[in-house]
Amino acid sequence: MSKKVIGILAMAYGTPSSVEEILPYYTHIRRGRPPEPQQLQELTERYEAIGGLSPLNEITAAQAQGLERTLHELNPAADYRVYTGMKHAHPFIEETVQQMVADGIEEAIGVVWAPHYSTMSIGTYIKSAEEAREKWGGPQAISYVESWHVQPLFIDSTAKRVAAALAQFPAEERASVPVVFTAHSLPERILQLGDPYPRQIEETGAAVTAQIGHNNWFTGWQSAGRTPEPWLGPDILDVIREQHAQGVTSIVICPVGFVSDHLEVQYDIDIEAKQLADELGMKLVRVASPNDEPLFLQAVATAVLEQAKKG
Repeated sequence: MSKKVIGILAMAYGTPSSVEEILPYYTHIRRGRPPEPQQLQELTERYEAIGGLSPLNEITAAQAQGLERTLHELNPAADYRVYTGMKHAHPFIEETVQQMVADGIEEAIGVVWAPHYSTMSIGTYIKSAEEAREKWGGPQAISYVESWHVQPLFIDSTAKRVAAALAQFPAEERASVPVVFTAHSLPERILQLGDPYPRQIEETGAAVTAQIGHNNWFTGWQSAGRTPEPWLGPDILDVIREQHAQGVTSIVICPVGFVSDHLEVQYDIDIEAKQLADELGMKLVRVASPNDEPLFLQAVATAVLEQAKKG
């Protein structure tokens, strides 16, 4: 008897795979409006600063392979096929849904490589997938994991990585080292919509620090867009300045809203925030990204299997 086939639509942000793709990528993010030459140059220089391009595509591929393997380990009774769809790069979500239809996938679960739900983040991925499903006539049913920000294995994985970062400080100093949980900022107008995003970041931070018994923590924001409207704050650079003004000499940053090494982690924290901390004489330690760590993949796979039961 053949196993039931379940497609997994794993959605990610995407990144250019060559220098030539930076312009179309940036244009797509800007909804078809090409960036100004100075904006394009600045983004290109940021990629150059982290080695030329972001490793996001390679990490996303490794995560997809690991997720498929882990799903089969956790539930050998079904045949899981993981497909990757990108928001701003090939293969786009629509292209991936089209491929799933061509492969005969009738039942699918969608999950975004981001733990926290917002109408302006995960909500837009789901919208893209649903529009593609209607256009291509399938899969007949896709149910979505909307968030997995307090999934116990995700908390375990994050707690271990935060503890490893704190272990870089002398034992007697650790309690005084603040841990800042950061996520990608969004326009402040989400607060008027009752969006759960800021609350979910807080809930992750609370669960992680409760697990390791570290009471000195708070949340911050990073990578805000450059638009006239206000974005969620305080920005991580302002947090570092404020902590320095209060006499803090060491800080740990956990970019918990991101699940892989890419531009917003490797440039915004590892270069920009680190440079500011160095200038102020502060020691900054960044918590390692989960990437394709087995425990992290078990967390996502478990969230997918729980959604399958609901779906």
